Amino acid sequence: MKKIFFPIAVAVCVCAAQSVVAQTQTYHGLDPKNLDTTVSPCKDFYEFANGGWLKANPIPPEYSRWGSFEELAERNNVQLHEILDEAAGNTFAPKGSIEQKVGDFYFSGMDSAGIEEQGVKPLAPYFRRIAAIKNVHDLEAEIARMHNEGTSVVFNFFGDQDAKNSTQVIAQVYQGGLGLPDRDYYLKQDDRSKKIRDEYAAHVAKMFSLLGDDEKTAAREAETVMAMETQLAKASMTRVQQRDPNAIYHKMSIKKLQSLTPNFSWTKYFDGIHLASRGDVNVGQPDFVKEVNAMLKAVPVADWKVYLRWHLIHDAASYLSSPFVNESFHFYGTELNGTKQLKPRWKRVLGATDNNLGMALGQLYVAKYFPPEAKARALEMVHNLIAALREHINDAAWMSDTTKKQALHKLDAFTVKIGYPDKWRDYSSLDIDRGPYVLNAIRASEFDFRRTINKIGKPVDRTEWGMTPPTVNAYYNPMMNEIVFPAGILQPPFFDFQADDAVNYGGMGSVIGHEMTHGFDDEGRQFDANGNLKDWWTPTDKEQFKERAAQVEKQFDNYIPIDTLHINGKLTLGENIADLGGLNVAYTALETALKGKPRPLIDGFTPEQRFFLAWAQIWRNNVRPENVRLRLNVDPHSPGEFRAIGPISNMPEFYEAFHCKEGDAMMRAANVRAKIW
Repeated sequence: MKKIFFPIAVAVCVCAAQSVVAQTQTYHGLDPKNLDTTVSPCKDFYEFANGGWLKANPIPPEYSRWGSFEELAERNNVQLHEILDEAAGNTFAPKGSIEQKVGDFYFSGMDSAGIEEQGVKPLAPYFRRIAAIKNVHDLEAEIARMHNEGTSVVFNFFGDQDAKNSTQVIAQVYQGGLGLPDRDYYLKQDDRSKKIRDEYAAHVAKMFSLLGDDEKTAAREAETVMAMETQLAKASMTRVQQRDPNAIYHKMSIKKLQSLTPNFSWTKYFDGIHLASRGDVNVGQPDFVKEVNAMLKAVPVADWKVYLRWHLIHDAASYLSSPFVNESFHFYGTELNGTKQLKPRWKRVLGATDNNLGMALGQLYVAKYFPPEAKARALEMVHNLIAALREHINDAAWMSDTTKKQALHKLDAFTVKIGYPDKWRDYSSLDIDRGPYVLNAIRASEFDFRRTINKIGKPVDRTEWGMTPPTVNAYYNPMMNEIVFPAGILQPPFFDFQADDAVNYGGMGSVIGHEMTHGFDDEGRQFDANGNLKDWWTPTDKEQFKERAAQVEKQFDNYIPIDTLHINGKLTLGENIADLGGLNVAYTALETALKGKPRPLIDGFTPEQRFFLAWAQIWRNNVRPENVRLRLNVDPHSPGEFRAIGPISNMPEFYEAFHCKEGDAMMRAANVRAKIW
């Protein structure tokens, strides 16, 4: 599903290695052992702040990277494991209760003997449906059925806010249908991309072989899949192009949509997905839809059946017997990410439970582990950060009073969500039992698809959340104009009640500032206080903003994380602006909080120094090279090392705190320093 919101980091799975739990620190604030004081902070602040930790924390074999986010997710994982074991063991939970649904889902995933015995048999009716397709009309009907069941073949369809009328939910058609992480993997001609394509084709063939096809047939089928997906990729927008919200907004009537695709009946599709409200549709990429229309006529039905069969087994693989799980992990885990070892079953099933019934699991989680006082303290910090951002907007000399007024109006309209929803999701229509596991997953996907489709044509529910409470992450949603901080992230090293203000403002304060700044980054600034895609900037202010944003883009374009591969400054621009603004705003909030108070040294560091150390330490991570290359292609966030040092190298406050001088690597020349908010 295409959601336009801005998390602080790529969502971290709550699955992790239990063996690592005992190694996580209980030190409040900043543990001196994590530093490397043999390195000058003005030469390499990332190594100075994290060198000790980086040496002491190799990547666990079942991870592609290991850092602060994963450490915290690991601790959450222990708590969630206890909840799930208890729920699965409670055979007396009332039928239909969230305890029963969560417990039975987890039990079905842990039934390894049953899963191995079943193999792919539970999917037999779905494969028979595909095999029965005889013509394009049958194909259309099957696409609708597969969408109903959560497999987004060919294109994506969902309900979401109208970007220019944010009070209403409308239907959305969006590009999709690929098995590789991004369209560029099909099109780039460098050696690494060619190798990935070869490995992908071999993986697809292997999966067909596991379904019972002979080797030659499986190889031909893999060629068919690759050819069709390459055709879809060529018609797809790049990730950078998709960052322009106006470029993915093409609201049209169903009649107009139908004129783009005479070979595809939208009426039949809507009947197939049981769509009741049939108003206007936003088509994210009209050229992609036109290409799908051409393919429906040009590609033989037999090839479409191969493509559908592939995507069914691709989506279901992690819920099936070990040959499918292992082969899927071999490609997506090892080849793409460099991960050495598959997570144990309970960790994988825990992650699947969060993905499929996350709000039900989250309800059990916060009842046990997130007290009301934690929510109150986090809210206090948010209010302090909002006050600091208001000060920064007022002090922005480059901005006119006209635009400032609109910016302040937008800031005042922010909705703040802390910890967990005020209204929990209703799972009463979702049927979950004790097996088979894959059928539970399909029913959960059907439930979620139906939930989103039922929103179409109705007013937006502004109480809804886009992340589950245990998630170690946060986000800003411009169409809701909201900042959201799940309970999962409101813990050390981001937020520690027993640490000093400097550590909390450098950690969680900067995260809060980051999400608030997204409302005023290169994408978020295009939405008004009500969440509508609307230009509220004067022409001069808009150009002033673009000039400052270009400095950030150029700075990150010049960073080289691995080999000769640069960070894509355009792809990561929004996150880099949010890091820069969030850190500046959090620093102001800290100075306000410290005003009139004693400023003792702690472990030899001033509060200002501890603020910057806390910032750098939340981005510490060890990463496998395969994962670095993958993220440089698809991740709108810069690698952790450069998130740590990029923003602070623009800040005179950092130079002063650590006594840096002209010529030091961490001190950018005055004429190239970036400052927006």
